Amino acid sequence: MHTHTGNGSALRKIIAVTLTAAVLGMPAAALAQTAKEQELEARVAELEKLVRQMSAEKAAAPAAPAAAPAKPAGAPIQTASLTPNAAPGTTFLVTGFVKMDANFTNTSDGELLDGSIGRDFYVPSQIPIGNTTPDEGTDLNAHIKQSRFNFGTDTILEGGGKVSTRFEIDFYGRADGDQRISNGYGPTVRHAYVTWGNWLVGQTWSNFMDVATLPEAADFIGPTDGTTFVRQPQVRYTNGGFSLSAENRETTIQPYDAAGVVVPTARFSSDDGYVPDLTARYAWKASWGHIALAGMLRELTHETATIDDSTWAGALSLSGKVNFGKDDIRWMLLTGNLGRYVGLNFAPDAVLSAGGNIDSVDGTAGFIAYRHMWTSKLRSTLSYAMQEYDNESILSNSAANKSSNSWTVNLFYSPLPKLDLGAEYRMATAERENGAEGDLDRFQLTTKYSF
Repeated sequence: MHTHTGNGSALRKIIAVTLTAAVLGMPAAALAQTAKEQELEARVAELEKLVRQMSAEKAAAPAAPAAAPAKPAGAPIQTASLTPNAAPGTTFLVTGFVKMDANFTNTSDGELLDGSIGRDFYVPSQIPIGNTTPDEGTDLNAHIKQSRFNFGTDTILEGGGKVSTRFEIDFYGRADGDQRISNGYGPTVRHAYVTWGNWLVGQTWSNFMDVATLPEAADFIGPTDGTTFVRQPQVRYTNGGFSLSAENRETTIQPYDAAGVVVPTARFSSDDGYVPDLTARYAWKASWGHIALAGMLRELTHETATIDDSTWAGALSLSGKVNFGKDDIRWMLLTGNLGRYVGLNFAPDAVLSAGGNIDSVDGTAGFIAYRHMWTSKLRSTLSYAMQEYDNESILSNSAANKSSNSWTVNLFYSPLPKLDLGAEYRMATAERENGAEGDLDRFQLTTKYSF
């Protein structure tokens, strides 16, 4: 009876303490903790404090170096790292394309000379005229000479400006092998220049040339008869659409003798004189396309032990491109002393008379080309180009080049990005001062992949 009373009293005390804790908002478990549990909680708190202290010390300490990777067995392939010798902030550019052409050519007055550049692309002055050798049929010439490689750099300066370089080659140069075995071709420099702000120094397209008007063509140039096409060393200043340049000079001269005989192959170049060819150009650009006006002033000079003569000459160019949705029209008009700047030097810059005088040769040239997009992958260009020269009266009834023209139509298909498959037909005619003419028909197939 006594034991039962004791247990009831203890139970009543526990219930009373629990109710009191509930009223005061205290957890019953905290009140029911034993001395041993309180000791354990104190140890846990001490351990947590120690862990926090160790974590803080580790965060403050410097990071340990990463372990070096294991060295591969054997001798290294390269003893030093490849380090470009470029200024900080320089990026590198590599572009170009691989291109193969197959030309099927037929000429009316004999065939093109074996190994001549006219077999690789259209050169108006190489159309055979008046040859006694009869037409020998169609000739095939295939090559990869237009394949191109372009390397460049762009360096951002501390002040926010930029210095850029470009170096480009193709393979219309020296042959290292013939078509019997290796078909090897030496590289030829196309462009090599540096630009900084408004200035360009080096070799590139003449400032007198409007590159943006050149239509798409399977041929190396396209509307060759009626367009400027010159690359040469120069110093150029550009501000917006306006540009001025001083470019390398050269004078091509057609000699003439007292007997009235003019032999086109007797033409020579004169590197005399010190005044550079001077050009100025302005281009207006808009969403519909652009228009460009250019002028050129040059001194034609020839000096020998017995001849010392020179004359000033100039030329004008008006060109443009007009967009019609996805289609466009490109055109160019040229007049003045065109010489080596137009038609791959079809006409000379000057004539050397029997008396040793230099007389400039003037002419007119131009082209028009219409491109039509059949689909997003299929397109065509139809073009017409011409050039005609007003030779001196002393060249009348001679074999001097007088005029040339050509019609071209092509079809390009791009089944994959950067891959172009093309077919092009050209019909061309060249005429001499004496009235002799020669015709050229060419069908060209091309495959080009750009990278």
